[in-house]
Amino acid sequence: MPCLDFPGGFGVEWGIRQQQAPRQERCAGRVMSLARTLNRPRRVLVSLRRFRRNDQVVLSLLAVGIGAAGGGAAIAFRYAIDAVQWLGFGYMGEKLASHAAGLPWWQLLLTPAVGGLLIGLFVWRFLPNGRPQGVANVIEAAALSGGRMSLDTGLKAAAVSAASIGCGASVGREGPVVHLGAVLGSWLARRFQLGRRLTRTLLGCGVAAAVAASFNAPIAGVFFALEVVVGTYALSAFSPIVIASVVGTLVSRMHFGDYPAFALEQTFQIVSFWEFPAFALLGAVSALVAIVFIQSVGLSERIFARLPGPVWIRPGVAGLLVGAMALVFPQVLGVGYEATDAALQQVYTLELLIALAAAKVAATAISLGGGFGGGVFSPSLFVGAMVGGAFGLIAAGVFPHLASDHGAYTIVGMGAVAGAVLGAPISTILMVFELTGDYEITIALMIATALASVVVKGTFGESFFTWQLAQRGVDAGRGQEQSLLAQVKVRSLLDRSYGAVAPDASLDEVRRELAKAPFGELLVLDAEGAIIGVITFTDIAAVVLDRADHPELTAAKLARAPTLLTAEEDLRTAVRVFTSSGEPHIPVVDNREARRLLGLVHEHEVMAAYQRVLAQARAEERGED
Repeated sequence: MPCLDFPGGFGVEWGIRQQQAPRQERCAGRVMSLARTLNRPRRVLVSLRRFRRNDQVVLSLLAVGIGAAGGGAAIAFRYAIDAVQWLGFGYMGEKLASHAAGLPWWQLLLTPAVGGLLIGLFVWRFLPNGRPQGVANVIEAAALSGGRMSLDTGLKAAAVSAASIGCGASVGREGPVVHLGAVLGSWLARRFQLGRRLTRTLLGCGVAAAVAASFNAPIAGVFFALEVVVGTYALSAFSPIVIASVVGTLVSRMHFGDYPAFALEQTFQIVSFWEFPAFALLGAVSALVAIVFIQSVGLSERIFARLPGPVWIRPGVAGLLVGAMALVFPQVLGVGYEATDAALQQVYTLELLIALAAAKVAATAISLGGGFGGGVFSPSLFVGAMVGGAFGLIAAGVFPHLASDHGAYTIVGMGAVAGAVLGAPISTILMVFELTGDYEITIALMIATALASVVVKGTFGESFFTWQLAQRGVDAGRGQEQSLLAQVKVRSLLDRSYGAVAPDASLDEVRRELAKAPFGELLVLDAEGAIIGVITFTDIAAVVLDRADHPELTAAKLARAPTLLTAEEDLRTAVRVFTSSGEPHIPVVDNREARRLLGLVHEHEVMAAYQRVLAQARAEERGED
């Protein structure tokens, strides 16, 4: 029966309404239910739109793609190395040292030398500033460029690094893969027109996927990206980076299998708690080795820079030197994982461990200083393994009943040297644990790595990557803030209200105009609007107060030389100029030659803008918009 309102008297109407109330309630309920049913698709659509616009959802979906791309890039990079290695040495695989020991001397000399010449020509012709790219470039992009990187440059840099490792340069393969993964993340962010914060997060996703796929170490991949590149552990960055690292690891494992980079035949245990001082001492020794490692690269660069002839021949000279070293120590060729694994298996003597550590430091310094492309991950692990193994043998000789197997010291040395060189103690500890799968000596590894990192930071002051950036005049520690400050131009803070007089204005006119001038400052401008000087009451107080005419005094004679800013200078420059000059207001000109006045900029507004930029930088670090 339809729901109707019956007319009638009050009593009748009341009775009828009482009878119809349950039916009307049922009808109203049906109407509401129908309305909810009709509105449900609309609510679902609104929810989907909100879901789609959520940054975390977008980042998580993109992180899956970047993780897969980073894992694929790591696989492709290894095959590129094998292809070049087969052309030069006739061998594909990581046991290059064993194969190279049986090669003729001329092949060991010519392969790195000829490869170096070709690489030098390519780098000189096609890469920015004529130098290879690496992890330092990723840190610089994250700090100064909002994560923007060139895909074309990234692919060329990857080709250079693959060719360098394939022809025998003593460098690592993980650094170039990190750079390539970061480039892929940056390219994807640019395609989706993402902002600074999201772009930096995707950059970290690419880095995490690359490290995870290269080492089969997903946890280390996450923390390396956060610790070294992104610089924050905010949840908004953490979740997508975890996803990318996991996906990169899965892609790598589907292709290579689930195996640690170094397979240990046994686990190592700490024999006595009295060994912990020895592990701390190993940390101090590792710090010294890390400093020598970094400094040797700088020394090599300075030596190669003084070589006569064109720049592109330097990698050829470096390759010839590395080939000559390989005649005695073939273990220095390439990434050196075979020798690192042999040290973990405790097959090297004390003399050979020390000799290989020195040879690898020298070969890596020559390779990087000479202009080969590549990283320092693998070389620092190699050197750390040799130093740790040698320290363990010495400790066992001094305290035979208290020392563990020197393989334990080898693992600890790997982490301590690598953590100090890379400036990433947390991710390095996790990386070594995942590389070896040995949990028993984690405490010793933590002690030595932390101490080595603290000593290097306190004495040398920089990791390898921050040292590289410092050589280029880049302060990575304040890079994000500096980048944001550089984006704010003085033009945006311009105030066009000011008082001005002509150069020939009399003292009386100066007095009258100065009394009316905003901010108590009078500008002296010529006929073309160029600024000649500035007059304030303080500058002419003695003349004003004596009330004499002084007809000989004009505005040009009363004015003092102005402190100037140009409209296109940034907030960093403005803060520095205000701090050094002590001026509360500074004239702004179009350029320093014509000096045509555009307006004033005030100290309080510059400092307020500075605070806003710093607040924005802190918000980005916390993952806020």
